[in-house]
Amino acid sequence: MADRKHIPDPTLLRMCTYLRVLERHSGPTISSAGIAEAAGVNAAQVRKDLSFFGDFGRPGVGYHVDELTAGVQRAMGLDRERRAVIVGAGALGSALISYPGFQARGFRIAAIFDSNPAKVGHILRSFEVMPMSELANTVASENVTIGIITVPRVGAQDVADTLAEAGVAAIVNFAPITLRVPPHVRLRNVDLTQQLEALAYYLGD
Repeated sequence: MADRKHIPDPTLLRMCTYLRVLERHSGPTISSAGIAEAAGVNAAQVRKDLSFFGDFGRPGVGYHVDELTAGVQRAMGLDRERRAVIVGAGALGSALISYPGFQARGFRIAAIFDSNPAKVGHILRSFEVMPMSELANTVASENVTIGIITVPRVGAQDVADTLAEAGVAAIVNFAPITLRVPPHVRLRNVDLTQQLEALAYYLGD
């Protein structure tokens, strides 16, 4: 398998789409053309993307769905549990902590944190909101690798710094701000407002 660092980002996102296609497919086998049609790409792209992760498929047969699904999950690191913490016990943090899709994909929320003393100690979707002073201990004791930031823009960089210092390997940032993180920390930004702004262009007058 190719080095994870050299896999193109668009390929990773398409692999997630292919996985969903495979999980919805009802037959024992599927062709690259079948995956491509369901994923909205071409068959050559499917074969190229899969080649980054291994030698899948048989000429004239296509792909055995169960085998390919397991192979993609393994290649993407989705064959084991990943633990995450949420920082920000507001409306978005509350929504994310109860989202069932995380558990279905092997992601388990270990805890939720907030810097507001008025929120600390409250029960949020069966989780007790914890103070930021406990974050490093929780990351270490719960083997947390992912931090999810759901705080306002003004506090997001401080939270990212704290998560990086605590030892997380990846951060998902929902705050509308460009964050700076150390080279060893992977960062994903999810700016919902930005997506709506981009869509507004296509809506016209």
